[in-house]
Parts: sequence; structure tokens; C-alpha cells
Amino acid sequence: MKVGTLTIGQSPRVDVIPGIRDVLGPEVEIIEKGALDGLNLEEVRRFSPGPDDYILVTQMRDGTEVKIAKKHVIERMKRCIGEFQAEPVEIIILICTGDFPEIESGKFLLRPDRVMVHVVQSLLRAGRLGVVVPSPDQIPSLGRRWERTGLDIVAEGVSPYTGTDEELREIAHKIKASNVDLMVLDCIGFTRKTRALFREVTGKPVLLPVTLIGRIAREMVGA
Repeated sequence: MKVGTLTIGQSPRVDVIPGIRDVLGPEVEIIEKGALDGLNLEEVRRFSPGPDDYILVTQMRDGTEVKIAKKHVIERMKRCIGEFQAEPVEIIILICTGDFPEIESGKFLLRPDRVMVHVVQSLLRAGRLGVVVPSPDQIPSLGRRWERTGLDIVAEGVSPYTGTDEELREIAHKIKASNVDLMVLDCIGFTRKTRALFREVTGKPVLLPVTLIGRIAREMVGA
């Protein structure tokens, strides 16, 4: 059994894939592709976002955090999706919680952004949602997405890649003070450790994209 993963950064994603593999089980093979594969850091920095760009935060293969404009990686993502059509995978998991309506696939494409929004809507019909994104400058665009749920949104930004435990705990306390009902860590790079920290501080349920999509993929492949 094989599952494909597509990151907007570079593969392999050693920070993310082990968490998905833990959920899928050892019998499922994961084939990784990255939209930035084959590029060096200098080339990737040419993709830096401008004032009006949709901002994405991801990692290079060596763990370096980079910010890129979505418009620069769409065609590269489409190329990866095209390559997956010839691979013996049943599902392609998008390793990003960003919004990519431009991306289509002839195989099942598991989109974390849509999954997370629908899960939140099914759990919380009214109330206050705490959302943590990788960077404060993503709050305007990602905040608007969550506002479509009709919930009262409290959004904060901290990097899952470079944020310290102290910074994460500070954000958790800010969200706790806002008295949210439910929390979403809105980036595939957030880990179980981060979820545990926010759960401990806020005392509220915390949704983690990487494990949620892993469980859905496991159901689909019947692992």
C-alpha cells in the first residue's frame, strides 16, 4: 500500500512524515515530493512574498524556515501532482494547511485546509475558536478563512519551526485569556508536543492537522 505526500517545501519532511507514518502504520509506504525540490536557498528566496501575496511558511530540506508567495509554487505543485498520477499511490496528502483551489488531481487529494474547516464546523456550531498560524503576517488571509465558519476567531502567530517553548507558551496564555472553546494549530509543521503544550495551558481541545489527516488516510487505505 502506497500513499503520496506533497509538501510546498522540500522533501523529505523529516519533521512531519514520521508523525503521519506512526498513524498509517509500517505496512504503508510513503512517497514524498516537494514543490521546492531541486532548488537552493538563494533560488527559493526569489519566491519571497510581496505586500499583497498569499504567504506560505515551510522548510528546506536542511530545516531552514522560508516564507514564499503561493503564486510562485503553484505550477511546481501541479508538476508534482502530475508525476503522482503515474505513481502507484491511492491517496496524495497535501502537506500544507494553505488554500489551494488551483490544484486538482485524478487521484484522491487529501486537503488539510478543507478537512480542518469541516471538522471545526461539525464540532462547534457557535462559540470562540483559537487559531495559531506560523507567522503573524498570515493572520489576515488565514483569519478570513476561519471567519467563514461563523465563529468568533482569536488568531495568533508563532512559527512551528523556529518558535521556542517560551514563545509557544506565551501564545497559549494569550489564547487562554480569550476564553476559546476549541483550538486549531493551523500548520502542518506543528507537532504533538506543541499540541500537548497548548492543551496543558488552555485546558481546551486542540486539533492537530498532521495526525488528523494521517488518521483519515489510514481509513482510506484500510491499513
